[in-house]
Amino acid sequence: MAEENDVKNEKGEKTIKVRFSIGFKLVLIVSILIIVSLGAITYLVNFFVSDDVRITAENTNFDANTRSASAVKNTIAQMRSNALLLLDVIANSNGSDYVARSSSSIYFDRNPDTAAILLLSQENFRHGDSDLRLVNSKFFAQNELDEDQIEVFITTERETIERSFGQEVTVLNATPFFDFGTIALALPWNGRGKNDAAIIICSCESLTSSFGGSSASTSYVINSRGDVLIHPDFETMRLNANFSDSPLIIQMRKNNDENRQILYTDSDGKEYFGAYQKLELGDLGVITTVQSELIFENVRATTKRNIYLTLAVLFVSIIFVWFWSLSMSRPLKKLTVASAQIEEGDYDVRLKPRGHDEISVLTQSFGRMSAGLAERERLKDTFGRFINKDIAEKAARGELALGGETKTCTVFFSDIRSFTAISEKLEPFEVVEFLNQYMTRMVACVNQTKGVVDKFIGDAVMAVWGAPVTSGDPALDALRCVRAALMMRASLREFNVGRGGDKKPIIRIGCGINTGPVIAGQIGSNERMEYTVIGDTVNFASRTESLNKPLHTDILLTENTYELIKDYVLVEQMPSVTVKGKAKPVHMYAVINMPYAEDIPGAGKDGPKTMAEVRDLLGIDAPDLATVNLDEEEKKYKIQK
Repeated sequence: MAEENDVKNEKGEKTIKVRFSIGFKLVLIVSILIIVSLGAITYLVNFFVSDDVRITAENTNFDANTRSASAVKNTIAQMRSNALLLLDVIANSNGSDYVARSSSSIYFDRNPDTAAILLLSQENFRHGDSDLRLVNSKFFAQNELDEDQIEVFITTERETIERSFGQEVTVLNATPFFDFGTIALALPWNGRGKNDAAIIICSCESLTSSFGGSSASTSYVINSRGDVLIHPDFETMRLNANFSDSPLIIQMRKNNDENRQILYTDSDGKEYFGAYQKLELGDLGVITTVQSELIFENVRATTKRNIYLTLAVLFVSIIFVWFWSLSMSRPLKKLTVASAQIEEGDYDVRLKPRGHDEISVLTQSFGRMSAGLAERERLKDTFGRFINKDIAEKAARGELALGGETKTCTVFFSDIRSFTAISEKLEPFEVVEFLNQYMTRMVACVNQTKGVVDKFIGDAVMAVWGAPVTSGDPALDALRCVRAALMMRASLREFNVGRGGDKKPIIRIGCGINTGPVIAGQIGSNERMEYTVIGDTVNFASRTESLNKPLHTDILLTENTYELIKDYVLVEQMPSVTVKGKAKPVHMYAVINMPYAEDIPGAGKDGPKTMAEVRDLLGIDAPDLATVNLDEEEKKYKIQK
C-alpha cells in the first residue's frame, strides 16, 4: 500500500488521505484470525499426531526387530542343534556308512533348507581335506547350484573357519559363492573327543522373505565383522555388503546392552529409527530400521490437506468479508463525499439512510447536521448583508468579546464629492441604484484587502483594518488600507468610463486614512447594538477625509499612518494643518502611488510619479492655496502657509 500523505485543502488545512480502507482492514483482521486459529490447530494436530506416530513407529519398529531377532535365533539354534544331533548319531555309529547315509537322508528330508554339513578335523583341514561331507543333492539340483562351490567357500573363508577349532562360533555369508541366499554356520564340535569344527550351509530365503514383508521397516542380520548375512535385498547379500561403518552398528558395538532403539542420520543424510538386538550365538546383530520421512509421510499429507483447507476457508472468507464490507464502506464513502461538499460550502446534501444499523443513524444525523449548517449559513449570509461577514461569523461563533477593548487600527473614511448636487438631479430610485453600484465596488476593495466595513453614512464609507480581524501587525493593516484606497481609485476610474451628464455624472471621492488606538466593541442598547470602533483616531480620520476637497487630492494619510508605511508608498507632503482638537499642526500626505503594487491597475512602477500626474489622471484641478475658502462655521482646520 502507498504511504499515508498529508495534503492541503483550499484553506491550507491538512487533510489525511485514506491509507487502508475499511474493507482492507476487515479482510486483514479476518485473514489473521483464520490463519492464526487454523494454523494453530494444524500445528497442534501435527505436533501431537507426529508425536503419537513417532511413538507408534518406534514401538512397531522395536517389535519388528524383536520378532526378527527371535526368528533368527530360533532358526540358527534349531539348525545348530539338528546338525549337531546328526553328527552325534553318525559319530556313535562306529563308522557305519549305512547309518551315515540313512541318517543324513532323513535329516535332509526334514531340513530341506540345509545345503550341506561338513565335519572338519584340525589336522585334515590343514591339508585341505574334510573328515565328513554330507551334501543335500536335492537342494543343489532344485536350485541349480554347483556343489563344487562348497570347496571354493571353504578355501576362501579358511582363516575364519579355523577359529571354530578354538571354541568360536562364526556365521558367514555364503551367498556370493552360490549366487543364492545362503549362510554358513561354523561351530566347534568335540563329539569324537577332539576339537573338531562343523560347517553347516543352509538357505536363508525363508528369513529373507519374512524380513522384507510389506512394512516400511527393513530388518537384516550382520555378523561380528559387519557383513550382511540376511537382507531383503538379494543384491546386498550377493555383493557381501559390509555395514560396519553405519552409525547404528557403531552404537551397537559400543554399547553394552543387548537391545536398544536410537534415532540416527545415515551417510545419505536421512534420518532413521534403528533398533538392534544382539545374539550370543555367533555374535550376531539383528537390525531393524525405518526411515523417519516414511513414518511422517501421512502426517505431512494430513498437514498439507489442512493447509489447503485453510487457504480455501480463507479465500471464501475474504470474498464474503469483502462484499460485506461494501455495505459499510459505500455509505461511509458517501458521507466522506458529503463532508467534502460541506467543507467547500455546499450544504445542499441529501443522504438517505438505508437499514437500521449505526451507519444509518450516522447518515441520518449527518443529514440533520447539514440542514442545520445550511440554515446557519443562510442566516449568516443574511446577517452579513447588514453587517460585515467577518463580524457575523465571529458573532455566530461567540468570538466577539462583550464590551470594549483597546486596539491599534487603521481607520478609513471616503465620501463622494458634491453628492448633494448629484442626488438632486436624480430620482430617488436612481439615487439608490447608483449608490448600490458604487458601494458594491468600494466594499469589494475593502473585503479583498481583509478590511471590515464598519458602516455606511449616506454616501460615506467607514472601514477598519485591525478590528475585529487583524494581521497582527499595525503596519501591515495600514498598508492594506492604502492598497484598498488605491484599488478604489482604479475601480472608480473604471466606473466612470462612459459616464457624464446629469443622470450619469462623473464620480470623484476623497479618502482619509489615520492609524492609532481605538476602542472596539459592541456598542448600543439592549434592543440593538453593533460592533464598531470609536475614539480620537476615528474622528481624526474623518476630518482628514474632509481635507481632500480644499487640497484637491483623493487619498490623504495622517502622519501616524505615513510613519508606519513610508518605505512602501510614494506620497507628496501637503501643507501642515491645524485640526480642531489638536494643539500642534499635523502633517498630511497625499498618496501618489505604491511602487510595489503591480497588481493594482494604474499603480506600480508604471503608475504616477507626482501628485500633478494623479490630478491629471483623475481630472482634478490643481489647488490655489492662497484663495482656499475655509468653512468658517466648522473651523475644523486652517492651512498653514
